[in-house]
Amino acid sequence: MSTPFTQKEYRNALGSFATGITIITALGKNGQKIGMTANSFNSVSLTPPLILWSIGKNTNCFDDFIAAKAFAVHILAADQQDLSNRFATTGIDRFTDIECTKGLSGIPILPHYSACFQCKTATQHEGGDHIIITGEVTEFSDNKLQPLLFYRGNYHSL
Repeated sequence: MSTPFTQKEYRNALGSFATGITIITALGKNGQKIGMTANSFNSVSLTPPLILWSIGKNTNCFDDFIAAKAFAVHILAADQQDLSNRFATTGIDRFTDIECTKGLSGIPILPHYSACFQCKTATQHEGGDHIIITGEVTEFSDNKLQPLLFYRGNYHSL
């Protein structure tokens, strides 16, 4: 018999797994730049080159990301905690004063990151209160910078 646990206890236990921090960007249904902070990023396959990330169904930009045909995953560098916080904040223009370049299908590419993967949306899968999105990597850039890490609810660096 399993011991009952609360959602908070479960989330705190998951926080014992240190992760990198990413910002996912794409174009919304109306062509607007969209982006969000996520730490639910994983490699899936080398051949073909596939990655995955997940988005909560209650996220304010959910419908736009689900409709996106392409997206970019920016792995943040150790000096990008403020940018991570900005893209985790709702109700603001997250792209204010950020000069992005245009990537695959016009998706916004941030000017600074440790690594960036440009992807075509491959599949979407139900995953409880999230949708798991896989992407086929069509291009990537690796600046080889130290990563921004997240562990037990706080930022860290190597």
